Amino acid sequence: IGEYIARRHFEDEGFVVVQKNYTVRGGEIDLIVQKGTLLVFVEVKWRQNTTFGTAADALTRQKLMRMRHTLSRYLTEHPHRGPVRMDALFIDGKHPALRITHMSGIGT
Repeated sequence: IGEYIARRHFEDEGFVVVQKNYTVRGGEIDLIVQKGTLLVFVEVKWRQNTTFGTAADALTRQKLMRMRHTLSRYLTEHPHRGPVRMDALFIDGKHPALRITHMSGIGT
């Protein structure tokens, strides 16, 4: 459900979904979207309650390292000449009271 919410968020912002759940050995990218020449690799984190922290708390340094590795592998397989960015979409709460936070340019 979290990735569906993220897809809708980016589509509402004018992005086109390029790929969902791109996986290579050692990593996964939840969503790859594009707007014009900008290609964005998105990590989606959703927490229905904060017992174990917020969605943002779940994005660790190790996860960012795996994202960079996976992004690099994707670009090797699918060369892209335009700008590239890593984003995170954090979703906290339960429907209908969701709090969505979009962070652009994570890990840079």
